[in-house]
Formats: sequence, structure tokens, C-alpha cells
Amino acid sequence: MGESGSGSQLIRLHEIRKACSACSLRELCLPVALDRKDTDELDRIVERSRPLRKGEKLCRPGQPFSAIYAVLSGCLKSSLLGHDGESQVIAFHLPGELVALDAIGSGSHPTAIEALETTSVCRIPFSQLEILSRKLPGLQHQLLRVMSKEIFDEHKLLQVVSRRTAEQRLAIMLINLSQRFGRRGLSRTRFRLPMSRLDLGNYLGLAPETTSRTFRRFVDQGLLKVTGKEVELLDLHALHGLTEEAGLPSRHARRC
Repeated sequence: MGESGSGSQLIRLHEIRKACSACSLRELCLPVALDRKDTDELDRIVERSRPLRKGEKLCRPGQPFSAIYAVLSGCLKSSLLGHDGESQVIAFHLPGELVALDAIGSGSHPTAIEALETTSVCRIPFSQLEILSRKLPGLQHQLLRVMSKEIFDEHKLLQVVSRRTAEQRLAIMLINLSQRFGRRGLSRTRFRLPMSRLDLGNYLGLAPETTSRTFRRFVDQGLLKVTGKEVELLDLHALHGLTEEAGLPSRHARRC
């Protein structure tokens, strides 16, 4: 390969490493887990494509499973279509999180995965990842650990918000988002909600007007400030208090 080609390859590797610095796959991609040669091998199977536009589907229900994805920027939602024809949002996926793990067992996607805004992802072909994990010591174990954590966190949150008041559900979700943004080096108290109030209410099992009313109540109580989609958490202690009332100890809230 010529010098220019080698240079572009190094630039691409640098971009992927930089993009993965706050990603669930960082321990697989970065040199802290793999040496340079192994990192290069993993880099060869990671695919980057054009960003998804808002409303564009990454996966559709029944689509054959072939890859998992890591969100680089933007936000995705996963939703199921019920027997009544209504769509139920079951997860939001933020930068650094893995997507499509629920399709590994069945071999097809059970949910629709849609971009809530302009979103970039890394596509990781699962068959190639399996082959590579057999070659690289510790990669398979690390991959399973990361996937297990992602699935557990989603199920834990859904379990916690069920049968709670509207205030408790919204407080749990805001604390959860605060911690997820914080893990990626972003502000824990000021962030942009990428999802609409409609999608957020759907996920929490609240009517749109109830979601908006609860936000207004939190603003009136001095718990947060809302400007469009920008949210500033003004009283984290009080929000944590609501999550404890909901039966979620503060140590769990910090791990969400």
C-alpha cells in the first residue's frame, strides 16, 4: 500500500478509536484491552456508514439478524408493535451503547429500531465478531460481559418504573439519563432530551398530557429547568428522594 493509503488508514483508525473512547466497546477497541495488532484486526470488521436521518429505521421487526451496533452520536429508540397495533417504546439508546442485542438468540429482529435525530452508528458483523473473539484471548468474555450489562440495565429500568406514580417514573428516568450522560463525560445536570415527550410518555406508560404536566410540576417545585428539549436538573437530592420512595435505593439509581 502506498504512503497516502497508509496515512488514510491510520487516520481512520484514529477516528474510530476516538469515537469509541466513550463507548461500551472501548475496552474491546482501545489498546488498554488489546495490543496494536489486535486493535487493527477489530478495526477491519467495524463498518461505518452514512448517518441515519431522523425517523429512519436501522432495523425492522422480522429482519434477519446479522450485526450488532454501537451508537456513536445521536439517539435511537426500540419499539414493539402490540396486538392492538399500537407501538410501545421499550428502550432508548444513547451514544456509547449497544443496539440489537435482543436479536442474537432468535436470529431476527423483534423490534423496530429508529433514529430519533441524526444518528451515527458502528456496524459490527456478528459472524466476524464471533470468529475474531475465538482468535483474541479475552475478547469473547469481555463481549459477553458488555452485552449482559446492557440487557440487565434495560430490564432493570423497565422493572423499576412499573406501578409507580407519574412523578416517580419521571424522576427515575431523569436520574437514569443523568448517569448515562455522565458516564460518557457529559454533564450530569444539564443535557438535551433527544426523545419527544410523546415517546418518553409512551416508554414510561404515561399519557402525553400527564408527561407534560409532570414536567411542569417539577419546574414549579424547583427540581429542574426546561428550555425546549434542554433540561437542567436543579435539585438532584430531591429527585433521588423520589426514586427512593419508588423503592429504588440511591445506590441503584447511581448505577442506572
